[in-house]
Amino acid sequence: MNILFAAAEAHPFIKTGGLADVIGALPKALRQAGCDVRIILPKYAGIPDTYKSSLRPVTIKHVPVGWREQYCGVEELTLDGIKVYFIDNEYYFGREGVYGYMDDGERFSFFNRAVLEILPDLDFRPDILHCHDWHTAMVPLLLHADYRHLPFYSEIRTVFTIHNLLYQGEFPYEVLTELLNLDGSYFTPEGVEYYGRLNFMKGGLTYSDHVTTVSPTYAEEIQTEFYGYGLEGLLHKLGEQGRLSGIVNGIDTTSYNPATDNRIYTKYRTSLAKKKENKIGLQKELGLPIRSDVPLMAMVTRLVDMKGLDLVTRVLDEILYYDDIQFVVLGTGDPAFEHWFREAAGRHPAKMSAQLTFSEPLSRKVYAASDMFLMPSRFEPCGISQLLALRYGSIPIVRETGGLNDTVQAYNESTGEGNGFSFTNYNAHDMLHTIRRAVDLYRQPEHWSKLTQTAFAGEYSWDVSAEAYMDIYRSLTKSD
Repeated sequence: MNILFAAAEAHPFIKTGGLADVIGALPKALRQAGCDVRIILPKYAGIPDTYKSSLRPVTIKHVPVGWREQYCGVEELTLDGIKVYFIDNEYYFGREGVYGYMDDGERFSFFNRAVLEILPDLDFRPDILHCHDWHTAMVPLLLHADYRHLPFYSEIRTVFTIHNLLYQGEFPYEVLTELLNLDGSYFTPEGVEYYGRLNFMKGGLTYSDHVTTVSPTYAEEIQTEFYGYGLEGLLHKLGEQGRLSGIVNGIDTTSYNPATDNRIYTKYRTSLAKKKENKIGLQKELGLPIRSDVPLMAMVTRLVDMKGLDLVTRVLDEILYYDDIQFVVLGTGDPAFEHWFREAAGRHPAKMSAQLTFSEPLSRKVYAASDMFLMPSRFEPCGISQLLALRYGSIPIVRETGGLNDTVQAYNESTGEGNGFSFTNYNAHDMLHTIRRAVDLYRQPEHWSKLTQTAFAGEYSWDVSAEAYMDIYRSLTKSD
């Protein structure tokens, strides 16, 4: 089976969040399952030169964007057995960053159209076009409107995955008609109209053959008003039709492996003694007091509201004043949160370090060094960080939402079952109580050893999830 992933980012080429991790890892698991899986991405200026220098030209096209024909270079490379195509247009993608430009509607209209335009020029005809998040959500609509009648495209099926429903790609009506070259008949409540604007995400939901999201709990949550962001009615309809599935993400367990990871201080498999060496190494690097006995709690996160940081800012001072604990935060985001954590680190220099940056090597050190990993998210479609933490034996403390609810089971002292700690209500003192329960159990070696060994023994790979995707692909192509 031939699968083409269309996405705006993929590790290791370009990354702003968990979407890149999925696009970097899931195709490898699908390849192991017997698929020919390929990826198509924009060629951003920020892609490292080590990859750019390996690119080979494939073809040059001119893609219609409104009344204009825009240059579209296609280049490719193969990494870890996966062929990756890059769409080259210096005007749209030869700039810093990935998103956040005033002309994002035009940039990604071009990319969506280019994905379909170049297919006949590749040595590859996909059975499934698997599109990810709003940046590629108009591909299914364009396929339906402009290409389905052509023999090459007639049997191609589409899957659309929601990674985060909060970001939907809303633009003026003119993007539909003047840039995507589609007529106004699609601009209806049953089509892509959303409160008088064009909604890319809605296009993916409406015109794809099947829709997935990144955890079973999130698939249920987004059918409700609180989590649905105005699309809950459409999502509920898809659920009733059997066209909506929740499949939890995995991680690349080969890359993220404490037994082989050269970027941590000391490699280990299940040894808590060697894990403590990593804690000492991080304490030295960050200038914290060197204490192997103190519980080290960490966050590696985007500093944005959805991550539950308002809960943290309400009670962190109380924790650091009264509890014998150290805290490390690594991430960037909202300047107000960055300022708050910087000030908090100044108030508690012997207990807290705020690393207000993005650093993949440092994040691995934090996973390996920390005893507890805090994720009190307001909502979390799946979450990758709690899986990485478990892989490195750092015990998650999470709110029961989305993929956190599906991957972290609260520890039961009586039975020894569970791999973390959780709380239900979005409440700072419920979180505080849960943290203090975790700290108390940390000081009981029989319980903490059980928790960490359960974490080390967990299955976090993509294998099971890849098979669930394969079932969807097969269901869409079984009549071919």
